Amino acid sequence: MSLYGIMRTGVSGMAAQSNKLSTVSDNIANVNTTGYKRASTEFSSLILKSGSGNYDSGAVETTVRYAISDAGHTQFTTSSTDLSVQGNGFFVVSNATNTQQYLTRAGSFVPDSQGNLVNAAGYYLLGQPGLVTNFSQNSLAGMQIVNIAQVSQVPVPSTAGTLTTGNLDPKAAVIAGPPGPGAYSSKSSIVAYNNIGQAVTLDVYMSHTATAAGLDTWQVQVYDSATGTSLAPATTFTFDTTAAGKGALAAASPTGLTVNVPGGAALTMDLSNMTQVGTDFSFKATVNGSTPSAIDKVDVDDAGHVTAVLKNGQQLTLYTLMLADVASPDNLTPEPGNVYSTNQNSGNAQAGNAGTGGLGTIQSGSLEDSNVDLADELTGMIEAQRGFTANSKSFQTGADLLDVVVNLKR
Repeated sequence: MSLYGIMRTGVSGMAAQSNKLSTVSDNIANVNTTGYKRASTEFSSLILKSGSGNYDSGAVETTVRYAISDAGHTQFTTSSTDLSVQGNGFFVVSNATNTQQYLTRAGSFVPDSQGNLVNAAGYYLLGQPGLVTNFSQNSLAGMQIVNIAQVSQVPVPSTAGTLTTGNLDPKAAVIAGPPGPGAYSSKSSIVAYNNIGQAVTLDVYMSHTATAAGLDTWQVQVYDSATGTSLAPATTFTFDTTAAGKGALAAASPTGLTVNVPGGAALTMDLSNMTQVGTDFSFKATVNGSTPSAIDKVDVDDAGHVTAVLKNGQQLTLYTLMLADVASPDNLTPEPGNVYSTNQNSGNAQAGNAGTGGLGTIQSGSLEDSNVDLADELTGMIEAQRGFTANSKSFQTGADLLDVVVNLKR
């Protein structure tokens, strides 16, 4: 037996307990850190080969492990950009220049001055632009930083309209020729939007042009209210006034018309609901399109679709968030800022749509708490303290025995 060996074993034990106390301290310090994963110190013996009559004391080795795959409790918030993963997977984040990608469960994202979503550690959320389905790749490259300010003030030109209620008065006098500002039976107006979001008023003129047994004919023509110019030739509609038709559009009649909105796109109006029955004239239609509008709020669904809701009610899918996972999450390499990088032991990252391929879903308005159990950590702190003290006693005893050996010769 070596007295120096006893002392070295004691030092090894104190160093091991010191490592355990370090992980306990980190865990306690991060008990309220969003998405933090608990670290633990595992001990393994280091045995030295000894002779039959002598025992050479060995040492103890430590390995730090991380409970990355253990999910923390979910805490609900009022921010739609606070995100948590329900199930397997990690958010993909990067530095400000998107030159290095990482994995994280810390989803406390807020827009920066440029509208980019960034979490408390300064890492930017990544996704694929637009609505993306069936996404899968074996790396974290190629994704873009999610920006929620880029759609402000986007106008939408009108392209479609639908007649909600419309009736032409059968008592209207018959007028020869196409309708227009100079001669018409009925008139209405609709508001459409051009390419830059300006409102354009379209006047709809209708003329009762013919009456026959079982059939009545009307012509409809659309004019630009500002200039008084026709936007398309008159369209002839025929109504079936028989007992079977009951004033609906005849089978051979057109059911709509198309005009070019001044400064805008082609607008197709669905007039299939138009009738000619014995009641007053009415003409009410809805038209799509909108004026420029800023973002009112941002929604994120469980599939990771980031949708901007504009103040005018328009909804646009900006990005699709991807989740990523590895074969062995607990072997990921922790990096500063509560993020993880892949290594040979963890395996390569596989990215895909949330809710597919074994990946979890995304929950908006929630955050994942740390998975640290404070009671367990305080218990571990006491154990480490007692173990350190016991190993110091072993070292001290070896030192005292060495003093005895030195003092044998006076």
